[in-house]
Amino acid sequence: MGERDEPEVIGRRVQRLRVEQGLTQRQLAEPTYTPAYVSTLEAGRVRPSDEALKHIAERLGVDFEELSTGRSARLVTDLRLRLTEAQRALATGEAEQAARQYAELLAEAEEHGLVEEQATALLGLGECGIDTGELETARRHFERAEECLAHAPLPARVPALRGRAVAHYLAGELRYAVYLLESTLDELNRGGLHDPDALLLLYASVIGPYMDMGAQARAAQAAEFALALAPQVGDPALVARMHRSVARTLLAEGRLAEADASLAKAAELYRQLQLRTELANCHWMRGYVYAQNNQLERAEDELRQAQVMLSAQRAALYTSQVAVELADVLHRRGKSEAAAALLHEVLGDLSSERGAVHAAGAHRLLGIIAEDARDTDSAEEHYVRALSLLERAGAAGDLADLCRLLGDLLRRTGRVEAALDAYRTGLGHRTAPGTTTLGPAPAQPPL
Repeated sequence: MGERDEPEVIGRRVQRLRVEQGLTQRQLAEPTYTPAYVSTLEAGRVRPSDEALKHIAERLGVDFEELSTGRSARLVTDLRLRLTEAQRALATGEAEQAARQYAELLAEAEEHGLVEEQATALLGLGECGIDTGELETARRHFERAEECLAHAPLPARVPALRGRAVAHYLAGELRYAVYLLESTLDELNRGGLHDPDALLLLYASVIGPYMDMGAQARAAQAAEFALALAPQVGDPALVARMHRSVARTLLAEGRLAEADASLAKAAELYRQLQLRTELANCHWMRGYVYAQNNQLERAEDELRQAQVMLSAQRAALYTSQVAVELADVLHRRGKSEAAAALLHEVLGDLSSERGAVHAAGAHRLLGIIAEDARDTDSAEEHYVRALSLLERAGAAGDLADLCRLLGDLLRRTGRVEAALDAYRTGLGHRTAPGTTTLGPAPAQPPL
């Protein structure tokens, strides 16, 4: 039940509805109240009790909510129904259409002072921004959703916090993304706020940043907690997202068959739910699994399928990220020219603020292709650019390998001291992956 309007506003509303229905003040008041009371109420000189408003609402044939706030129950239900339709549009890959729907619904919710519905619309706009790669816009929407929910319990704020963390992660701000997710997990677990949906959403979301930072042990632990929480979660889309994230940790441990099985579970759930963007992400991840297992033809098929689906949904950032991984497979299949052309095509969509890890991956691969062509100057330029992107993002997982490539190149061109510096930099990131950038692990859930 929303906050009531001021007495003057309620009084004018009562008078308007009474006159529209041709009732006298006596007819409205009896048998419980007096005409004088109704007159005082309509003049705004008294704050009516809930009992008085319920009596008057019944006599006028309107809802108590409509009389006290000006909002009919039908209006709220209709707004929520249309929010669900916008969520479906986003889930099926129509991000631009969904964004238009959410913007209209946000304006309506603001007009009627419906705070929860405002937050839902803002969350939807944030997810649209993530899908289309407008990360700064997405982050602002998530921040506004958090403001709307400032007085709500922490579990209710988790989707907005998680959305903001994902926006920072995709922008290459890995440390801050991990900080947001870990501190929220810590607060939930230490405070005994054991909400399985909120916890699973956070654990599934922190796996990617952990892996990119080289913190495989924490990623594996997050995956373990997520799997343990899954039976308590009723949202199949959330469970499917968890299976997709867990596959990354299984891959890192060399458990390729289990990773593929986890992705198969996720893909089947997404097919049933008709969630096309998430299904495309499953094709993407399965392509990555096949590439790791050296099944390059199958990897290319899966990645091309993901690219087509994401491109059709205008998920620009994700499309570019898939293209980088597809280029790697093409290069390994001996199609280096096609790989280089694809990388140059998508590099304009990637930057240090937008898909930094994949931007670094694109420069790394272009460096390898340039080395194969004996163009050492171009190779070095690409490696240095990749190094800068990875250092800014804190992606320790890839830094060591890149430093080895750069060091080998510098050594072959006779710059031994510079090569040693590159090797030392790589060793520094290899010694204790993740430990130099992460604080204590968050408290564990009471599983």
